[in-house]
Amino acid sequence: MSRHFASLLAIAVVAITLTPGAASAAPKEKEVDCTQVKCIALTFDDGPGKYAGELLDTLKKHNAKATFFLEGQYVKSRPAFAKRMAVEGHELGNHSYSHPNFTTIGPAAIRSEIQKTQDIVKQVTGVEPKLLRPPYGMADLQVSDIAAEFGMPMILWTGGSRDWESKNEEAIKKQTLAVAKQGSIVLMHDWVKQTVDSMPSLIKTLQNKGYHLVTVSELIKDQKLEPGDIFPVPEGWEK
Repeated sequence: MSRHFASLLAIAVVAITLTPGAASAAPKEKEVDCTQVKCIALTFDDGPGKYAGELLDTLKKHNAKATFFLEGQYVKSRPAFAKRMAVEGHELGNHSYSHPNFTTIGPAAIRSEIQKTQDIVKQVTGVEPKLLRPPYGMADLQVSDIAAEFGMPMILWTGGSRDWESKNEEAIKKQTLAVAKQGSIVLMHDWVKQTVDSMPSLIKTLQNKGYHLVTVSELIKDQKLEPGDIFPVPEGWEK
């Protein structure tokens, strides 16, 4: 399986909180009420990628927020980007340390992958991730039980940009707009240069269509997710 193959399990989220030490770094902004206005959440996996700085510049310019599902190994190698994500009010989630398929490794290895990422994100940013996106979107009951041990729901997506596949700016914009609906959570990657290059035009188009670009926690804040939940529940999932 390709390292960046998006599972068809699809979908969504939960919040992240700042520790007291980090709270003063991110300015308090008025939350968007997604029950009253159109909202969409752009999510970026596998980062911080090497183009994350340019992406953050674009998000800041357009007053847009995103959720970053980070790999611990890249937080370690690109700490400045991870810290900036937190300072600028974006949401940080856990996407493992080195991106193995959790359904093919043992429980000790899964715990290590999650814990190492929790530790390095907290060390670098002052933020403790509160949501888990399993690599490839792959999860089973064992993964659910371990996520529950960490107090984390599992978060997938409603649609993907397929940027890892096309690596084409126009195709990325077209696919993202095709899956963009009220309440959508879109899977993207900040290591794909064409994704980052497409963002100024894409954000402008989404905002012109009336969308507010928010974090996933803002998008689904009325949901009552429990640790170990997967949201929404994929077809055939039993817990």
